[in-house]
Amino acid sequence: MKGCLAGHPFLLFQKPCYQGVFFISGLFISFSVLLHPKIHYSSLIFNKMLSVQGLGLHHSGNYLFQNTNFTIKKDDKVGLVGKNGAGKSTLLKMLSGEINFYEGAVVREGGATIGFLKQDLDFVKGRTVWAETMQAFEQINAWKNELEEVNHQMAVRTDYESDAYTDLINKMTELNDLLMNHDAYNLEGDMEKVLFGLGFKADDFQKITDEFSGGWRMRIELAKLLLQKNDIMLLDEPTNHLDMESIIWLENFLKDYPGAIVLVSHDKQFMTAVCNRTFDINNKKVDDYKANYSKYLIMREERREKLIGAKKNQDAEIKQMEDNINKFRASATKASFAQSLIKKLDKIERIEVDNEDVSKFNIRFVQSMVPGKVIFEAEHLGKAYGKKQIFDDVDFIVQRGDRIALLGQNGQGKTTLAKILAGEIKDYSGTWNLGHNVNIGYFAQNQEEVLTPNKTVLEEAEDAATEETRPRVRDLLGSFLFQGEAVSKKTKVLSGGERNRLALCKLLLRPFNTLIMDEPTNHLDIQSKEIIKLALQNFQGTLIVISHDREFLDGLCDKIYEFRDGRMKEFLGSVGEYLEYRQKETLREISAEKAKLHSEDIKVEVKPAPKEVKVEEKSTIVSKEQKNIQNKLKKVEEKISELETEIEKMEDTFTQENPSEETLEKYNKTKEELEVALQEWEHLGSQLV
Repeated sequence: MKGCLAGHPFLLFQKPCYQGVFFISGLFISFSVLLHPKIHYSSLIFNKMLSVQGLGLHHSGNYLFQNTNFTIKKDDKVGLVGKNGAGKSTLLKMLSGEINFYEGAVVREGGATIGFLKQDLDFVKGRTVWAETMQAFEQINAWKNELEEVNHQMAVRTDYESDAYTDLINKMTELNDLLMNHDAYNLEGDMEKVLFGLGFKADDFQKITDEFSGGWRMRIELAKLLLQKNDIMLLDEPTNHLDMESIIWLENFLKDYPGAIVLVSHDKQFMTAVCNRTFDINNKKVDDYKANYSKYLIMREERREKLIGAKKNQDAEIKQMEDNINKFRASATKASFAQSLIKKLDKIERIEVDNEDVSKFNIRFVQSMVPGKVIFEAEHLGKAYGKKQIFDDVDFIVQRGDRIALLGQNGQGKTTLAKILAGEIKDYSGTWNLGHNVNIGYFAQNQEEVLTPNKTVLEEAEDAATEETRPRVRDLLGSFLFQGEAVSKKTKVLSGGERNRLALCKLLLRPFNTLIMDEPTNHLDIQSKEIIKLALQNFQGTLIVISHDREFLDGLCDKIYEFRDGRMKEFLGSVGEYLEYRQKETLREISAEKAKLHSEDIKVEVKPAPKEVKVEEKSTIVSKEQKNIQNKLKKVEEKISELETEIEKMEDTFTQENPSEETLEKYNKTKEELEVALQEWEHLGSQLV
C-alpha cells in the first residue's frame, strides 16, 4: 500500500514520502520514509550560509581588519587574495572559530558545519592509513550505531500502537535521512576515490601512518576533510604538499564540491578553476568581486585606474590644504582657521594604490661565461637511502640552453637529483659529469639551511654580491619587496616567503650560466612569483627547475623529466602537453589499483568450495535453488575471467603507445562491466548456504 513500510501494515500515514533505507534484523531494505512534521531535517536546509558582521581584529592598537561585512552562501567558492601579511590565514581562523577574540560577529546560519584544514597533525600512533582516514566519519559512525540500536528495538518490541513505538519510527526516519543525505553506505568507495586522487596506492592503505613523511600525512588529513562533506570548507594553501597530478585531481574535486569553499592559494590556475568569487584583502577591509580569479584581475585593474584618478584629486586637495595651513598658521587672525584645516586633514582617509606592475622591476640574472655544449651527462645514475632505492639506472644529457622541469610525485627523487647535480650529495651509484665552464647557481628548497640567522637582510645580500653587483644590492632588495627598515631585519625572524625572496635575490647577485631551482615559488605571493618568472624568462643560460605550479612553469620550460616508480623518463613538450599525456596514464593506473584492491578483497572473502558429496546425496543436501545459484555463479566467474584478460591485454598496449579516446572509452566500459560482474558474484556468493 502506498505510504507504508514493507512488512509493517500498521504504518498507514498519509504523509509525503522520502526515499531511504533501514535495517531490520540485519536486513538492508529500501523504502519510502514518511516525513514527520515533528522531525528537524537539518540536512534538508538548502541555503546554509555564514554571515560576517562588523568584523574587526586589532593588536596593540593596529587593525588588521576593521568593520568587515560579507555573507557566504551554499554554492560560493571564494578565493582569498592579498599580499603576504594581509590577513588571509587569520581570516580563515576567525571563520573557523580558532580565533575568537575579535570585534563583530561570525554567524553560522542554519546550523552550517565548517571544516578547516589544520596544519598540526594529531594522529594515533600505529593506526593504518585506511583506519586514520575512516576517522573522518566519526559522526556517521555514531548515527549508524544509534540506528542499529533503534532497529533492534523495533525488531523486538510489539507495542506497535504506542507513542513510544511511533517515536522509534520517527527517530529511524531522521537517522536514515541523515545517513542517506551523507551517502553513508558508499564510504569505502569514497575513501578509495579520494586516497587514489591524492596519490596513495592500494599498497599504502594498510601501512602505518608513522611510516609516511609530514607531507604525505598532511594528504591524509586533507583526505579526511574532503570526505567529511562539511557545508563550508576552509582551505589554507591545500596544494603545498601535493604534486601536480594530485593538484589537478583536487581542483576537479573542489569544482564539483556541493558546499561552500573559502580558499587561500598562490596558485593562479588553481584559484581560477575552483573559485567563482574573490575576496581581495587590503587596507583593513575585504573587497568582494563576484568573479573567478582571472576575471577579478581585469575588474581590479579597472578599479585601480579609478583609484589612481581619485588619488590624484585627493593629493591635489591635500596639497592645497597643506599650503593654506602653512600660509595661515603664522597669522594671529587666521590661526584658528589653520587649526580647523589641520583637524580636517587628519580625518582624511588616504587613498592607497598598490604598485603591482612587475615589468618595471626588470630584474635579470647576471650571466657568466658561456659554457660548453654539454652541461650535465649521466649514466646509470642511482641513489638509495639505506634499503630504500629512490631512483636507479637514470641516463640523460643536459645541453646548453635546455629549460627542464623535474616533475613527479613527492619522494620520487626530484630534490635528490637536484642536490646531486648541485654537489650537495656525494654518495650515489653510476656516474655523472659536469661540462666545461659550467657555473651553477642552486636554490635549495629549505632556506633555513642557506641563510645565516644573525645576519641582517642587507648583510646577507652584500655577502653574496660581487664587486660588480654590490652597488645594485639595495635596488635589488627593493625589487624583492625589502624596502626601508625591512633590510635591517635579522634573517632568523623572516617568514617563509621572505626567506625565499632573499635567497632568490642572492642568486641574482652572482654570475651563473646554469640554474638549479627547487620549489622557488614556495611561500611566495602572486606578485613575487611573477617577478621571479620574468627574471627566469630573461635568463639566457640553462635552467633546471622543480615546481608544482603549472602557471609558473608554463612558457618557462620546454622539456620534462618525469620521476616515477624509481625511474626517470624524458618528455619533449610543454607542461600542458605533458599533463594531457599524464591524465590518460593516471586514469589507467588508478583503474589498475582499484582492480588490484578488489581482487585482493575477493581472495579474502571467497568461500571455500563445498565438499564433494555422492550423487545420490546431492538431492537431499543441495536444493534446486542452490543448484541454480551455483550455475549462475560459474557463468559469472567465467565472465570475470574473460573481462580481466581483456583488460590486461589493453593495459599491455597502453605501455607501448598512448591510447586513443576510442580505446580509453572501450577500456572504461570494460572496467564498468567487470565491476558489475564482481558485484553480481558477491551477491550470488552471499546466497549460498
